[in-house]
Amino acid sequence: MSEWTPDPVRYGALAAQLRDESRSAGRLLVAVVGEPGAGKTTFVQHLGRELRRLEVPTAHLPMDGFHLSNAVLERLGRRHRKGAIDTFDADGYLHLLQRVRAGEPRTIYAPGFDHGGGEPVAGSIAIEPDCAVVLTEGNYLLDPTAPWDRVPELADHAWYVRVDDALRRERLVARHVAAGKTPELATRWAAEVDELNAERIRGTASRAERIFEIG
Repeated sequence: MSEWTPDPVRYGALAAQLRDESRSAGRLLVAVVGEPGAGKTTFVQHLGRELRRLEVPTAHLPMDGFHLSNAVLERLGRRHRKGAIDTFDADGYLHLLQRVRAGEPRTIYAPGFDHGGGEPVAGSIAIEPDCAVVLTEGNYLLDPTAPWDRVPELADHAWYVRVDDALRRERLVARHVAAGKTPELATRWAAEVDELNAERIRGTASRAERIFEIG
């Protein structure tokens, strides 16, 4: 296990390692996993900023872009537990990773996610042919069930980030409130929906190449 602090020097050292590796191995795909509210996105944003500072073409590919739409979740009866493993287009995500891994000689467009509106946004992320490092992050990238179990074989590195549970839950409630939920509903959602998902994700940490304790 690696102790980690949100220190630019430490992110810079990790970015330099990826830069050097990409120079010899070609495009790198790095999968970053963690429980809801663990800081996956922040970790990737810091690392991406350091990679760009080193002039390494980098893309951020969040799994969240493969959320099923709210309309589809309503039709499937899953809206009340959005964020669970079966509320994502897992096959679509895997197919896109395969294209990223193959290094297609043209721009690959991927969906992002509008956290304010709670919906995926098609074609909002561009992965250019010269992209040397693709940082993808999400909850279920180390899950052993199909088709998620194929993600690690596509990735050059699979890392797990985690943070103090109390801080993580506090972040989740604040995130839900910012997205429009009442404080009461946000607290209940974090406890009843997010924590169930977190328990599943926590069980996959042992499959990670490296664990970063952050925050």
